[in-house]
Amino acid sequence: MSPIRIMVLTLLALLAFAANSVLCRLALNAEQVNPADFTAIRLLSASLILAIIIIVRDKSVIRKMNHHGSHAGALFLFIYAAGFSYAYISLSTATGALILFAAVQFTMLFKGWLAGNKMGVQETIGILLSLVGFVYFVFPELEKPSMMGCLLMILSGIAWGLYSLIGARSTKPLYDTASNFIRLTPISIVGLIYSYFYFDMNISTQGLLYTIASGALASGVGYTLWYQVLPKLKPSIAAVSQLSVPIWAALGGIVLVNEPIDLHLAISAIVILGGILLVILAKNNRAIKKSSFSQ
Repeated sequence: MSPIRIMVLTLLALLAFAANSVLCRLALNAEQVNPADFTAIRLLSASLILAIIIIVRDKSVIRKMNHHGSHAGALFLFIYAAGFSYAYISLSTATGALILFAAVQFTMLFKGWLAGNKMGVQETIGILLSLVGFVYFVFPELEKPSMMGCLLMILSGIAWGLYSLIGARSTKPLYDTASNFIRLTPISIVGLIYSYFYFDMNISTQGLLYTIASGALASGVGYTLWYQVLPKLKPSIAAVSQLSVPIWAALGGIVLVNEPIDLHLAISAIVILGGILLVILAKNNRAIKKSSFSQ
C-alpha cells in the first residue's frame, strides 16, 4: 500500500469516527429520533454492512462468526453505543467528542498503570495537565442539565476504552468487531419491536438516513478502513492521529449543526489534548530508546 493511499484511508477513517458524533446530533436533535431507536438502528446497520464486507472478502468466515469476538466485547460495545446516544441529548457535537476521546484515553492509560507500566516525568505531567483541563471543562457543567450527558459520555468512553483493550489482543480485529456487532443483533431487534408497540416509534426519512449512515458508513465502513491501515501505521502515529477526531467533530458541528465553539471549550480541548499528546510522545520516545538500546 502506497504512503498516499495510507494517508487518504487514515483520514477517511478519522472523518468517519468524527461523523458518528455529527450524525448522532443531527438525528437526535434535528429529526427527533429517540436515542434508543438510534442505538438499535445504528447497531443493526453496522452489523449488516460488516457482514456484507466479510462475505465479499471470504464468505466462509461468516458461518464461523461465533468463533470471533466475545460476549465481553459485545457488552462493552453496547454500553458505548447506548451511552453515546443518550449523552448527545444534552451535549454539543464538540463537547461529546472531547469527553468521549478523553475518557477512552484515560481508561487505557489507567489500565496500563494497573498493569505496572511506569510513567516518566513527561507522562505524569501530561496526565496531570489533561486532568486539570478536564476538571476545568466539566466544572461549569455541574449545575446544568448537561452534567448527566457528561457522565453518560464518560461511561461510553470507558466502555470503548475497555473494548479497545480487548481489541488490542486481537489478531483479526475486523472479524472480531463484526462478530461483536452481530451478537447485538437480537437485542437491537427486540428493542425496535418494543419501541414500535409501546412508544409509537415515529422516525422521519431524514432521521432514518442519518441513523443508518452512522451505523453503516461511519461505524461499519469507518472501522473497516481503520483496521486496514492500522497495521501500516506506527503506534505513535495512530495514537496522535486520533487526536484530530474531536477537532473534526467540532468542525462538523459548526458547519452542519450550527453549533458555536466557545472560548471555554477551546481552552479545555487544547489543555486536554495537549496533555494526552505529551503522554503519547513520551511513550514513543521511550520505545525508540529501548529499540536503540536493544540493538
